[in-house]
Amino acid sequence: MHKSPLSQIGLHAPVPPVTRALIILNLLVFAIMLGSGAGFWHSPNNVQLTWGANFAPATADGQWWRLGSAMFLHFGALHLGMNMLALWDGGKLVERMFGPLRFLGIYLVSGIAGNLLSLVIQGNQAVSGGASGAIFGIYGALLVYVWYDRHRMQQVEFRWLFWGAVAFSALTIIMGFIIPGIDNSAHIGGFLTGIVSALLCLPASATYHPHLQKWRWFSGICWMVAIALLLTHLPEPKYRWHEELAIRKQVQKFTLIDQKANRKWNAIMLEGREGAVSFDEMATQIDEEVANTYEESFEKLSSLPDDPNLPSAALLEQAKAYALKRSEDSKAAADKLRNIPFTPGRAAQ
Repeated sequence: MHKSPLSQIGLHAPVPPVTRALIILNLLVFAIMLGSGAGFWHSPNNVQLTWGANFAPATADGQWWRLGSAMFLHFGALHLGMNMLALWDGGKLVERMFGPLRFLGIYLVSGIAGNLLSLVIQGNQAVSGGASGAIFGIYGALLVYVWYDRHRMQQVEFRWLFWGAVAFSALTIIMGFIIPGIDNSAHIGGFLTGIVSALLCLPASATYHPHLQKWRWFSGICWMVAIALLLTHLPEPKYRWHEELAIRKQVQKFTLIDQKANRKWNAIMLEGREGAVSFDEMATQIDEEVANTYEESFEKLSSLPDDPNLPSAALLEQAKAYALKRSEDSKAAADKLRNIPFTPGRAAQ
């Protein structure tokens, strides 16, 4: 009996370069996010979205790169730790089975396909991220390789690897149906894509199997049909992410404008109390530097999308109402000042 390539891997062999690089990259992204305000045990959705999580209002709004970037984001240390342990455990085997380039291809394609299925299934319901879809892909590839290489393996070795991978995948997917907050669609999509990818790029040692070519054609065609169906059944975003960002940006600008206008109002009132300017001059300054500022802000806020589904829709309405009121109150105060006769040395009220 020929010796199986798996026998040469060894349980204590060093982690190969691509697996090691992927683990380091995931850890590095997590560390950078921590330095940018993400939580250690739990990172809120708005932080994940800023860094590229998968979410229909953002991904389907033209930011398709999120299908890839979401693979490297984790919602906390426990989420990261469990995924990196699974990547270390399966990656060091699968990378040696398929080689570094094929392994990287399986990992990335599985992760993207898993995120695509997650986008279709969860759509507007959840913000998702994590390496688990890609990791399930390498476990799917592991099963394919071990199955086709079983004739050169000891029975104990085959049972330990094959049924161990089956048990891990099955139990994790079952837990995904029981425990809320787990993106099971990404797991399933990544797992199936890993199986197909492995069939398509099995190394030469396994290509002598008589029915392999047929399975390659069949699985490849089924996978392409599935991807086409997913792409034609993308969910309609509940709202557009670029519109939400536009509101947030403009409201933040208005906050700074409001602070500046308040400082200017106080400065004008101080000059009036000191008798340095006339009431008419005060009124002119209020019109030009306070009332007009709020009126311009109100017009800019009013030009933003008026979609009640936007998370910041209520905040926008509050900002508009506040800007309009401050504009009207400032104009009324200026008109009142113009009707007061100026007496030198008299303090403004």
